[in-house]
Amino acid sequence: MAYLQLQKDLEKLTSSAKLVDAVQDVDDIIDLLTTARDTIAQVGDMHTMSLTLTKLQNPVKEQLEGLNTSLKHVYKAQNEFNKSLRTAFSKVKGLLPTDHDPMASHSALINRAIAMHLLREGQFGVASTFINEAQPQSQTAPTPQPLAQQTPSILQSHMSSFDSPTPTDTIITDADIPSDLTALQSQALQSSFADMYSILSALKAHNLLPAINWARENCIELEARGSNLEFELCKLQYIWLFKGPTVNGLPDTLDNGVHGALQYARNNFGRFQQRHLREIQQLSGAMVYSEDLEYSPYSSIFDISAAFEEVASSFTREFCSLLGLSAESPLYVAATAGALALPQLVKFTSKTRAKGTEWTTANELAFETPLPRSMMYHSIFVCPVSKEQTTDENPPVMLPCGHVLARESLQRLAKGTRYKCPYCPSEGIVKDAKEIIL
Repeated sequence: MAYLQLQKDLEKLTSSAKLVDAVQDVDDIIDLLTTARDTIAQVGDMHTMSLTLTKLQNPVKEQLEGLNTSLKHVYKAQNEFNKSLRTAFSKVKGLLPTDHDPMASHSALINRAIAMHLLREGQFGVASTFINEAQPQSQTAPTPQPLAQQTPSILQSHMSSFDSPTPTDTIITDADIPSDLTALQSQALQSSFADMYSILSALKAHNLLPAINWARENCIELEARGSNLEFELCKLQYIWLFKGPTVNGLPDTLDNGVHGALQYARNNFGRFQQRHLREIQQLSGAMVYSEDLEYSPYSSIFDISAAFEEVASSFTREFCSLLGLSAESPLYVAATAGALALPQLVKFTSKTRAKGTEWTTANELAFETPLPRSMMYHSIFVCPVSKEQTTDENPPVMLPCGHVLARESLQRLAKGTRYKCPYCPSEGIVKDAKEIIL
């Protein structure tokens, strides 16, 4: 529960502790000072200089007070989050050993994860600066100009031209991304993430058209993956139009409201009939209840309170999959999983140190890490005979009788080429056991 509350406090921090207002106050002060300087330089009169400086005092004072107020909000939010951190980790007593850092030899991998995280978040300028500073001086070479520096606003350029060709046809798999950080500054890679970031920004503003256009451009790849993203986007666009201008805020024209939704369905739902006929029929049947939709049999379908967040998550997952990347940032997942495991790891380390014992099994923890289901990416199998987790070298095998155990356990049970199942009277030949993949 403490970690769920911590996540809520983190969301509150990111929404309230922003330096945008403080930066604007500083810019206003700079503008005031610059204007006063130019005025004094042009006139050169002592009386005018004195008058200009006198008039400057009150505006600068007001801006400084506004700056202090903005910073107070930021400091307050940071202090509240600091208290939440202390509460969440109040039970963490002890220290982890620092004599050996298992990641010390993987600094390049860590830097690469950080750079990729920044690119995924659309922080292209920060990513470029980080890459330049993280690279050893001997390896630093002239690199392409970062995409964030090519235009005044990366979002404006992409939001205004979604019809321009995108590099999404080029598959950028995890293996294709080199360990050399300077290669991450490629314009193709940055442009791919810029497209994703701008489309997500449009979805946040309830503008589905950029995402629908992207899904249509990549419909072949999406259908090959069995994805329903394009239909889900078109379905949400239909519902969004159906609700009319009082809800969607779009112009009150024939292209909006029930008439606009019907026309949109005629133009776009035809190609989805083979796979989604039932859902299309339900969406069309709701036309009859357009005046009293809330109490109709279709009210649950038209409840889109969380629809835009869900479709944004689906879009991110599919976009990253086509690039050969995971839907979530590996750096975020690793940091979150480490924070969840930290209390138990510290407790285990303290106990073993107090008893003078040591866990010697490599690449395996002595306890179960309490990770959420969203962070469990593959199934595991523990052999019921040896009580050990199976590995690639010691995979699980299924006997003809249906029981499963580790291959090494089967070999230890076997007498020559034959064995007896440890859980039933069945007997068989070792070569008849089939390796299974979880």
